[in-house]
Amino acid sequence: MSFVARLLAAFSTALILFAATVSNAIGQKKYDTGASDTEIKIGNIMPYSGPLSAYGVIGMTEAAYFRKINTEGGINGRKINFISYDDSFSPPKTVEQARKLLESDEVLLIFQSMGTLTNAAIQKYLNTRKVPQLFVSSGAVRWNDPQNFPWTMGWQPNFRDEARIYAKYILKENPDARIGILYQYDDLGRDYLKGLKDGLGEKAATLIVAEESYDVSEPTIDSHVVRLWSLKADVFLDITTPKFAAQAIKKAAEIGWKPLHILSNVSSSVGVVMKPAGNEASQGIISSTYVKDPTDPQWKDDPGLKAWSEFLDGYYRDANRADPGVVYGYSVAQTLVHVLKACGDDLTRDNVMKHAANIRDLELDGLLPGIKVNTSATDFAPISQLQMMRFKGDTWERFGDIIDSDGRD
Repeated sequence: MSFVARLLAAFSTALILFAATVSNAIGQKKYDTGASDTEIKIGNIMPYSGPLSAYGVIGMTEAAYFRKINTEGGINGRKINFISYDDSFSPPKTVEQARKLLESDEVLLIFQSMGTLTNAAIQKYLNTRKVPQLFVSSGAVRWNDPQNFPWTMGWQPNFRDEARIYAKYILKENPDARIGILYQYDDLGRDYLKGLKDGLGEKAATLIVAEESYDVSEPTIDSHVVRLWSLKADVFLDITTPKFAAQAIKKAAEIGWKPLHILSNVSSSVGVVMKPAGNEASQGIISSTYVKDPTDPQWKDDPGLKAWSEFLDGYYRDANRADPGVVYGYSVAQTLVHVLKACGDDLTRDNVMKHAANIRDLELDGLLPGIKVNTSATDFAPISQLQMMRFKGDTWERFGDIIDSDGRD
């Protein structure tokens, strides 16, 4: 064989070896702690006990949905190992459970942990460790800060923008309002408060007659409601979580106070808040939504809620089907499954965040028609649309158009 022929043969062999190497590299599976050929470990922290235990249903729904996914073969052949702990809505306990999930259970990511104060307590820790804190169950603005916290992402519309929508509504319906505000003394309440004042603009100083804050450790908020009534407020902005929302509605009815009552959408559950507070006392209350109300007859033949109902039949028979938290948990679990499927065989934490920040017009069974999930590398707010609703009879009636959560129609 001539020298040229030998050289060409050697070159051809090198090309074949190079191509094989590149092919292997492209097809190679990549894992971080918490992922393998057979499973994906997902960590979660919920207030299954304590003042916000009503939200525990969200974690139970998510666990049930992941059981469904596993029964159907998992995600790209891998089963989800969903590890969920109770923190009683106590930030120190949240920190303890987060460390346990990372350092003992060795999860791939923390998903959908509940609460503003509680997630704030672990945000820096998770970002320092470069662990996804994905689809936080809170509407605080701080979850949409990819520049400073690139490993944290929210899911639902944020509280500040929701309050701007309420401000717009108040200015239209009662431009000379006397506004009394009851808010939870944490980031949840402060975000709503800022959003309302931003929305009212210069009129905030004259329209707001009182701001009453409460702590979740208080057994009752009756005295705060009475004070707002005594100041002759004719608009009641009720920024409370479910237990306290029911109390506020009851107390307002007891003292004969009938303001324009606007309730934060985190407490709009018919089964958990409105019915316990009393249907008569709840009439006319205003709120907003982005998920379908399973008690609303208009969704009787809706394909999305039919799929949700079939899921409950098979995996969560004890669920309270009147609780929108069950629709919420189902929908956000679907979002995570979408992201993990998109990751393919690259189940690194970096790739999870990459795909979480690249969701395009995702439609979910439980979201209102026209509301879609969208994210980007500079926008960590997956849902940014709402629709107003009014409580009438024994259910919510939606009105008006879908509104972008920054207040633009």
